[in-house]
Amino acid sequence: MLNSLAPRHRTAARLATPLLAALLVTTPSAQAQPTDPYPNKPIKIIVGYAPGGANDILARLVGQKMSEAFGQPVLVENRASTAAIIGTDAVAKAAPDGYTLLLGASGPIVFNPALYAKLPYATKDLAPISLIGSFPLILAVQGKGPLRSVAELAAYSKAHPDKSNYGASAASFRLATELLKAKAGILAEHIPYKGSAESVNAVVAGQVLMTLVDSGPAAGAIKGGLLRGLAVTSPKRMAALPEVPTMAEQGIDLQITLWSGLLAPAGTPAAIIHKLQSEVARIVRLPDVRERMAALGIEPEGGTAGEFAKVIATEIPLWGGVARANNIRAD
Repeated sequence: MLNSLAPRHRTAARLATPLLAALLVTTPSAQAQPTDPYPNKPIKIIVGYAPGGANDILARLVGQKMSEAFGQPVLVENRASTAAIIGTDAVAKAAPDGYTLLLGASGPIVFNPALYAKLPYATKDLAPISLIGSFPLILAVQGKGPLRSVAELAAYSKAHPDKSNYGASAASFRLATELLKAKAGILAEHIPYKGSAESVNAVVAGQVLMTLVDSGPAAGAIKGGLLRGLAVTSPKRMAALPEVPTMAEQGIDLQITLWSGLLAPAGTPAAIIHKLQSEVARIVRLPDVRERMAALGIEPEGGTAGEFAKVIATEIPLWGGVARANNIRAD
């Protein structure tokens, strides 16, 4: 499953090798063993988004179970900002002692380096612990419209370029859509929206032709017939939307899976990283956690730190290439 998280791209894999080495490098502080049993005081998980979103919910799910297992409070602190930069930077600059962690999403970890010429943090400032969950994107068009496949959408976009556009609420969704356009031969102009729900509503209202979004804001509209899901970007169909085919089923070589994971400041002792990784693996196997994640359209993960590092190292050069090819910048 984890290998499917990183879109297959040979050039990206070659470029990822030095970055992966940096992510996996063992520093003297990482080799050192903590003198006191960990944890012996409260742990803080920083989320770079406002309360109520999927990442906030995941942080609280994991934090509650972790607190029960460790016998210490695990506090969730929301530091919402543009592109989750402030919260990510706070963890990157925190003491590497395992008491300040990041619930990090694809956006600040692999999309921001592609979009911002200068960030206050670097990927090497963070130590991957474990993926928590992953989720595909859904390509959706108006439910009452005539389009029923990606091929039909591509043909329509070429025949009606003046009517072909897409809604995207964040740079990460825009990059994903541009990659889809290149793979599927779709012509469409970007129309910005403030949130995924607004992008979905714009398609329903006929203001834009299509959108590529996560299942949260789209699933209800698809089930209600307001949207038609043309394809999902995962290797297999989603359990919540079994009627929506995959890109591969329609002959398109494209897999895009966004994710959320737990990270620590670089230099955090290896013993602490391992303990936290083992705990995440235990938590995502719990039935009540899996049920809550399924309701959010999130697939439980829980892999090793090394596997997480490979995902990051592969995706950064991939999205950087998409951003450069389409001249997309956020600053």
